[in-house]
Amino acid sequence: MHKPSPKQQTVPVQIHQNDDLIVLAAPMPGLEPQDIMVSIASNHVKILGEYRGSRQEGAEVLMSEWTIGPYYREIVLEHPVDGTATNAAYGNGVLALSMPKLPHGERGEEVTFRLQVIDATKGQRVGHTGTDMRPTTTDEHRRHMQQNADE
Repeated sequence: MHKPSPKQQTVPVQIHQNDDLIVLAAPMPGLEPQDIMVSIASNHVKILGEYRGSRQEGAEVLMSEWTIGPYYREIVLEHPVDGTATNAAYGNGVLALSMPKLPHGERGEEVTFRLQVIDATKGQRVGHTGTDMRPTTTDEHRRHMQQNADE
């Protein structure tokens, strides 16, 4: 199991649920979507944000109260979730994971993914669409959205 290094920052989270989903939100300011990696295994969620460094290298730092990563957080959920059908979005410096619940006693397969860039500072990973949890991929989702926009 990964142990955070002393330089990694712990990511605070908010977790909400309804009958079908667990939604986790975590602020990770200053990253690009492709800098974020998520691992999900049943009820264990691990979030990693790679260090991007200051955009002020070489400048004399007058005050530095926060840094851009690296970020790390492991969470144990009370309910198992389906990592393969998890949707992830990153925008305005916040990672949001929408994780479909699995029936109690069922274990989901382990999945690890990086977000894909959809805009300069927005990213996503599509694992399911619709309320019936149809498996899909981010590329399939993009094609579907483009077809709808063209109509």
